[in-house]
Amino acid sequence: MKVKIDTREKFHVISFEEAAITANMTASLRDLATQFLDKDPKNLILNFKETELIDHEILEELTSLHQLFYEQSASFVVCELPETVRKNELAEQLNATPTESEAWDIVQMEEIERELFNDDSSY
Repeated sequence: MKVKIDTREKFHVISFEEAAITANMTASLRDLATQFLDKDPKNLILNFKETELIDHEILEELTSLHQLFYEQSASFVVCELPETVRKNELAEQLNATPTESEAWDIVQMEEIERELFNDDSSY
């Protein structure tokens, strides 16, 4: 699986450089994404700008990863999904944005929410 990884202050961006993300890449996707749960920052954005096809099994894995990240107080956002994928019911369960810039905004807002929530719990 060909990817480009960009690390920012609050998140990592994984940009897929594959036209198709197929079912046989599911384990590789999980391994790639979960390694960031052990790093700072934990927040992850997956950019599918170059991707035209995403198999159903990959969408299932993305929803599973989404849940895993949020259980560990980390953001997980996908962006620039192919139009055919955006219409899928599983894709609607994801935190998905049309652009990477909007994904950045979501991560930053969720970071602020977590900080506020953690501050409120100390009273």
